[in-house]
Amino acid sequence: MNYCKISPELLEQLIEIAGAENVLTDKESLGNYAHDETEDLHYYPEVVVKPADTATIATLLKFCNKYLVPLTPRGGGTGLSGGALPVHGGVLLSMERFKSIIEIDTDNLQATVEPGVITEEFINAVAEHGLLYPVDPSSKGSCFIGGNVAHGSGGPRVVKYGTIREYILNLEVVLPTGEVIWTGANTLKYASGYNLTQMMIGSEGTLGIVTKIVTKLIPKSQHSVLMLASFGENEQACAAVSAIFRAGVTPSALEFMERKGVEWVIRYDDIRFDLKDDANAFLLIEFDGDDMDMIFKDCEKVNTVLEEFDCSDVLFADTAQQKEDLWRMRRTMAESVKSNSVYKEEDTVVPRAALPKLINGIKEIGSKYGFESVCYGHAGDGNLHINIIKAGMSDEDWKNKLKDGIREVFVLTAALGGTISGEHGIGLVQKEFMPIKYSEVHLNLMRSIKRVFDPNGILNPGKIF
Repeated sequence: MNYCKISPELLEQLIEIAGAENVLTDKESLGNYAHDETEDLHYYPEVVVKPADTATIATLLKFCNKYLVPLTPRGGGTGLSGGALPVHGGVLLSMERFKSIIEIDTDNLQATVEPGVITEEFINAVAEHGLLYPVDPSSKGSCFIGGNVAHGSGGPRVVKYGTIREYILNLEVVLPTGEVIWTGANTLKYASGYNLTQMMIGSEGTLGIVTKIVTKLIPKSQHSVLMLASFGENEQACAAVSAIFRAGVTPSALEFMERKGVEWVIRYDDIRFDLKDDANAFLLIEFDGDDMDMIFKDCEKVNTVLEEFDCSDVLFADTAQQKEDLWRMRRTMAESVKSNSVYKEEDTVVPRAALPKLINGIKEIGSKYGFESVCYGHAGDGNLHINIIKAGMSDEDWKNKLKDGIREVFVLTAALGGTISGEHGIGLVQKEFMPIKYSEVHLNLMRSIKRVFDPNGILNPGKIF
C-alpha cells in the first residue's frame, strides 16, 4: 500500500478537524507516542491527534480514508505486542481524552464508559456501588479499558469470571470510512445476525475505533481468602493446577510464579517475603464469596490436593497488607524482569492440564538455544507468560537465533492444543508466527474481514497479518 505522507496542506486540515492544541508535531511529543511496553521498539508517527468526541474521530477517519493516510489508535501505551506502534508513520490517534464514566446503571448491572478510562479507576468506581468489573490485567493502574477491549484482555480473575468477552455488551464504533455504528444491544442475549461486538473484541484496532463501551457488571463478593503454596519443582506446581479444578473447586484466581521471578521482585520492589531455600515454584490461590464457611471448605479441599503434589508450605495471608504484598509481588513481576535484563516476553496459553509439559519444554528449548526464562502467569486458565532472558547469549545469537527458539516454543504450544497469545494480542511482533497455529484458509478469512471493514487498509496497518 502506498500511503500518503502528511504534507503542510494536510496538516492544516488536521488542525481544522481537531484543533491546534490537539495536534502535536514536535519531536519530543512524537517520541512520547513512538513506543509502548513492547521491548525497545520505536516508530515515530508524523503527527499525533487527540480528539475528545466521536464526531471528531469520524471526520478524522474520513480524512485519512480519503487521502490514504495510515492511522494507528493508541490507548494507555501498555501493550506488549506492538499493537500501538505507528509502523507506517501517519497519524497516531490517542484516546487519552475519552476518559468519562458515562453511567453506572445499578438497576440493570451495566455501565457505559469511554475507552480512555483507566481500568482500575473503573473497577473502583463500580465497587463503590457494591459491584464488580472483574477484568483486571496486571497493568490495570495505567491501561485503558479500550485497550483491554482491543486485545481481549483477561487478568487473574478470568479463571472464575471469564475474559472481557463475557463483559462487553455493546460498542459504539467509528468505521474506517467514517460511519458510526453500535455493534449490538445492551442485552444479555444476542441472536440477531453476526455478533459484531465479539468481532471487535480482540481486533486490535484494525477494524474500527471504539468510542463507547457498554459493560456487564456483577455483585461484588464480601470476602476473599488468599493463600500461597510453595513447591520444589515447576512441574509439581503446574500439575497441581488441573487437579484443583478436578477436585470440584473454582478459585477466583490461580497464579503461577517461579523462584527467579520472586527473587527479582523482592530486590526490585523491596517486598518483605521469607523465600525458603527449597521453594522453587509458587501458586497464588484466591477464593472469594459471601459465605466464609464455604470459602474455608474450598481451601481445605485445595490443601488436600496440594499435599498430593508435594507442596512444601502453604501461607495464608492474614492481613489486608499481606494480601496486597502478595498480589504486588505477582503484578510487578514483569517490571522486575525488565529492570534486570534484556528480555522478550511471550504470551502462551494451553489447556491447563498441559502446563507441566509446556513449562518443561520451554526450559529444554532455552537450554538448546542458550537463553534463560522466567515464567509466571494465569495458570488457572492455562495462560503462561514467558520472559526470555538474554543472560549469556551473544548479541549475534540474540539477534539471529533467538527467533528460532521462540518459534519452537510456539510450535510446542500449538502441539499441546494451545495458541500463541492468550491476552497480549498479535500486533506487530507476533504476526510472523500466526501460520504456526492457523492455516492459510483461516488467515485468508481474517484478511477478507479486514478488507470489508477497511477497504483502503488505513487502520492500524502492519498488525496481525
